[in-house]
Amino acid sequence: MPNESIITRFAPSPTGWLHLGHAYAALWAARLGTQFHLRIEDIDSGRCREHFTQGIYQDLAWLELKWRPCVLHQSTRLEIYQQALADLRARNLIYPCWATRSDIAAAISSKKDAPSKKWLHDPDGAPLYPHIYRDITAQKRADLLAAGGAYAWRLDMEAALATLTTPLTYQKYDPETKTCTPTLCDPRLYGDVIIARKEIPTSYHLSVVIDDAATGITHITRGQDLESATSVHRLLQTLLGLPAPLYFHHPLVLDGAGRKLSKLVDDEGFRHYRQAGLSLEAVLAKLPPPFGKGAFGDA
Repeated sequence: MPNESIITRFAPSPTGWLHLGHAYAALWAARLGTQFHLRIEDIDSGRCREHFTQGIYQDLAWLELKWRPCVLHQSTRLEIYQQALADLRARNLIYPCWATRSDIAAAISSKKDAPSKKWLHDPDGAPLYPHIYRDITAQKRADLLAAGGAYAWRLDMEAALATLTTPLTYQKYDPETKTCTPTLCDPRLYGDVIIARKEIPTSYHLSVVIDDAATGITHITRGQDLESATSVHRLLQTLLGLPAPLYFHHPLVLDGAGRKLSKLVDDEGFRHYRQAGLSLEAVLAKLPPPFGKGAFGDA
């Protein structure tokens, strides 16, 4: 029986149908706690669709999952995210950046002491931002803002880390032993990460820490592909005075070729199994333990 104090969540984006990897993540979150929340991460209005949101409800219900009645939709909380941005801006911890991908590539290539092939990349494979707009004058920044062009808000990683008084760690949770291991964070791996844009006044990184705190989430369960992002989240939690939940990063469900499942590739999602008449037991059997008998890569 899960501990009553454990509060978990499943937080999909309605940009496509859920696949078996999503089912695995949702089942883990529901398994660990009796208070299981559902959050709809719909900040990207250009890609999110209502029929995908309804599909999330239908798929989770078919999995026989029961979530708390108040579903949080991030699209209703943009003002709250803007308040957090204003706080970080007032403390000079973020700055606007107008650089496009081609601008960044050109800036990296122009650095003779660091050819682009040797340039450091973040855990997601993107080149670290070369600080094109970090150190411009206040007047130039004001002029660019007044011009009205598109820009992103980047976290000044150097300034943010300078506010810390102790090493930044997160608690890695083991669901088998129910114990935690302090794990050192290194948000520098992401450089001056984007935490909002002019047209979308937030980002995954910013919204997730604010909403986890707002709903009292105590245990984060998500795939191992997001483990490195925990360093950025712990930094934002510290900067914004938010509580730090425990983290469990489960293995990923892979396809037969050993690739991570994707909404772009597996766009039919796992719903096509049930539409084809498979039972819940048959679909669960495709998942790795502890929910099924499959192996990672047998999806």
